[in-house]
Amino acid sequence: MKTTKKVRDADATQARILAAAKKEFAKSGLGGARVDEIADRAKANKRMIYHYFGNKEDLFRIVLEEAYTDIRTAEQALELEHLPAREALEKLIRFTWEYYLKNPEFITLVNSENLHKARHLKKSDKIENLFKRFVGMVGALLDRGVEEGTFRPGIDPVQLNITIAAIGYYYLTNRFTGSIVFQRDLMAPEALEERLAFNIETIMRMVCIDP
Repeated sequence: MKTTKKVRDADATQARILAAAKKEFAKSGLGGARVDEIADRAKANKRMIYHYFGNKEDLFRIVLEEAYTDIRTAEQALELEHLPAREALEKLIRFTWEYYLKNPEFITLVNSENLHKARHLKKSDKIENLFKRFVGMVGALLDRGVEEGTFRPGIDPVQLNITIAAIGYYYLTNRFTGSIVFQRDLMAPEALEERLAFNIETIMRMVCIDP
C-alpha cells in the first residue's frame, strides 16, 4: 500500500510540475521562464523538478512533447474514419481552430521552440511517431474522399495539414497587430465565427471537386 501511495504521489507531483511548467514557458518562453516560479506554481521544490525532469531545457522538451501529444490524441479521438470524407474534413478544420482558441499555450510554446530552431524537438523520440500517425490519418481521409468522388486526387496530406494549421495559427498569433491595422476586433465572437467559416470554405475549395 505504501509503495502504491508513493507512486500516486510521485505521479501527482510530476503532473503538477508539468502543468506549472507549461504555463510558465508559455508566458515567458524558455529564456525567461524561472524554475523557482515553476516550483512555486506546482507547490514543489526545485530539487524535485531536477530529480524528475533533469534541467530546464529537458523540462521544456518534455512540456513540448506533452503539448503535441495532447493535440494529436484529441485529433485521434475525433474518429474521423467513421464519417463521410467531406464531413470529416470539416470536423478536422473546426477542431483545429477551436483547439487553438481553447489552448493558447500550445501556440506560444510552438512559437518559442521555433525561436530555438526546434533544437529540443530534434532530441525527442516521440514526435516522429506522433506525426506519422497523424499524417497517416489525414492521408487515409484524403484517399477516402477520392474514392467517394468528393476530393481531388493527388493532395499531399502534409501540405494540407500545414494549410489547415496556418490559416488559424497566423490569425491568432497576429490578432493584436491585426486588430489595429485592419481596424476591427479580430477576437470578437462574430469575427471568430466569420473566420472559422472562411477557413472551412477555403480548405473545401482547395480539396473538393465541387466545393
